[in-house]
Amino acid sequence: MADAVEEALQGSWDQDLAEALDSGSSDMEMERSIIQVQEQSAQHRAKMWKIALNVSGKGDSLSPWDGVLDLPEQTLIHNRSQQLIDQLDMSEEERSDMVSDVESVITFYCKSRNISFTPELSWPHILKPLLSLQLPRSDLYNCFYAVMNKYIPRDCVPNGRPFHLYRLLLQYHEPELCSFLDTKKITPDSYGINWLGSLFSSNCLPDVTQALWDFYLQQADPFLIFFLMLIILVNAKETILSQEGASKEDIIKNLEASPSLLESEDIEDLFSLAQYYQSKTPLSLRKMNQNLFGSSLVALKEEDTDLSQALCLPVSVPEILQANQLQQDGVRFFVVDCRPAEQYNTGHLSTAFHLDSDLMLQNPSEFALSVKSLLEAQKQSLESGSIASGEHLCFMGSGREEEDMYMNMVLAHFLQKNKEYVSIAKGGFMALQKHLVDMNIEGLDSSYLHWIVSTSGSHSSLSSADGDLLSSPGDSKGVKSLVNKMTFALKSKSVNVKEKMISFIENTSTPVERHVSSSDRVGKPYRGVKPVFSIGDEEEYDTDEIDSSSMSDDDRKEIVNIQTWINKPDVKHHIPCNEVKETGHMFPSHLLITTTHMYCLREIASRKGFAYIQSRQALNSVVKITSKKKHPELITFKFGSNNSAGVEISAVERYLIPNAGDATKVIKQQIMKVLDALESS
Repeated sequence: MADAVEEALQGSWDQDLAEALDSGSSDMEMERSIIQVQEQSAQHRAKMWKIALNVSGKGDSLSPWDGVLDLPEQTLIHNRSQQLIDQLDMSEEERSDMVSDVESVITFYCKSRNISFTPELSWPHILKPLLSLQLPRSDLYNCFYAVMNKYIPRDCVPNGRPFHLYRLLLQYHEPELCSFLDTKKITPDSYGINWLGSLFSSNCLPDVTQALWDFYLQQADPFLIFFLMLIILVNAKETILSQEGASKEDIIKNLEASPSLLESEDIEDLFSLAQYYQSKTPLSLRKMNQNLFGSSLVALKEEDTDLSQALCLPVSVPEILQANQLQQDGVRFFVVDCRPAEQYNTGHLSTAFHLDSDLMLQNPSEFALSVKSLLEAQKQSLESGSIASGEHLCFMGSGREEEDMYMNMVLAHFLQKNKEYVSIAKGGFMALQKHLVDMNIEGLDSSYLHWIVSTSGSHSSLSSADGDLLSSPGDSKGVKSLVNKMTFALKSKSVNVKEKMISFIENTSTPVERHVSSSDRVGKPYRGVKPVFSIGDEEEYDTDEIDSSSMSDDDRKEIVNIQTWINKPDVKHHIPCNEVKETGHMFPSHLLITTTHMYCLREIASRKGFAYIQSRQALNSVVKITSKKKHPELITFKFGSNNSAGVEISAVERYLIPNAGDATKVIKQQIMKVLDALESS
């Protein structure tokens, strides 16, 4: 009886589907209501996919073409087409026709788009599930073009923007896994370029690909591919992390094959998980990257964020404000303002927690206490349902690159602790001010102006783009949020720490620019070179600086035993430190000073006692050693050479060195020995 009912229901479904599809309707909602069936005929699937891709009833795009196959890479196109058809089970005559169809589709696509076909492209894999639909050549091309246009991201090439975006997404949800792959120097494009370039067709069995595309085309969301890729890695996390001792090549090989383990019955769960993770991701991910998809041939705009340099996922100021104000169920942010205390006290987002990033260098113990208070405040705000509450940490700086360098160090600290849901407010506090000013000028929701307050609780004035002040209406106490109450004492303490530090620096004797020499000669630059060591408020970054050593990639990979190198007879001094990159990332390292060179050994987290040789610099190439009064432990070494045009900087390295004064003293002494030896030779 049950079988008879099931058969009747299936027959009814077939009839409904046929009627709906034959009507030629493009109503996606109607299609989505009946697309759930597990097994569909090729005819029904073809009609369904054509409607989903919006090509149903479209004419023959190939008709203007003369059919000539004469591209420079035509042999490659033919061979790839032949390889694809050889994988299909069909007669010899059918094979010949299909090879011709595939070669024609790829050739015309290249000619019409004025692009070249290269070996790494996954286009044949995109055509593979379409071939199973037994479409005429014109429909085959239209479907292929629609998939390429809507679902394959622009710049889907090695080191392309989509893979940098995917890495930020992985880091946001699975920082431990992302850190592991980063440590192994495994980039997403090394294992996922075919996933993304073929919508998994390159790695999945045909029936799995069909089931996956059924769901994917139903959703009509091109960004969903990133979340499907994320779930593939999340499911394989335990296996990946257990491969600590495996080679990079083996890990990549295993990762690349991960989708091949999927079965048709897994697809529904795969999409459910992907949609869950999507709901836990800031909308800025898609809004800031809309130009990855679509028909426009315009390249990515120059002002778009360089995702390869992004420390973590950027979030727009409007999303931050709207997410918490609307009390929505999706992503809510706990905003952490990392500007100096005096800037925060002048004006800040009323719901923001203050964490002075300067404390990380000035007073590490105070910084640790502040972080503990931050996490406790976040926990309590979530429990109380405060407007300031949020599971997602969003760090806000000033918006000025130089000042935000210290915020980047704080960000790196949280990321190294594998803290999930970490983002950064794009443009910082400057972007917040501009957004609120723009809204006020446009006469939109004026309640947003109450979001910026001073430490006293009064509303802060907003500066417009041309410098005029736009005062917030009224002089009420503003929002006395839970976070403001909890952080008031902490802010005062931060100011006291800062004042003590400044006082200490100001009470020291005024530094005199001195030129290192064996006789400590003053005012006589060695061979016309500017002072090598100075303490002052000079800019941390010059426009011509190079934040890297002069080592090649192969040299960087050399692994050594740290203790063995420290014990070498030619090593005169050993200085434990942290290497500081421009992004704010810090790496436990060791500076070794020999009679002629300075080596940096970066510790390998996964191999205790071992390190990479990160840099090797000749002491006589040191052009300048600087620090700032505010952060005396942060030492910058500039390396270069003299020429007729002046000093040419070849590398810049920064280190956080405990007892920096003693360390730089011994380095200066060794430099002078080298210079005096050169002078006397």
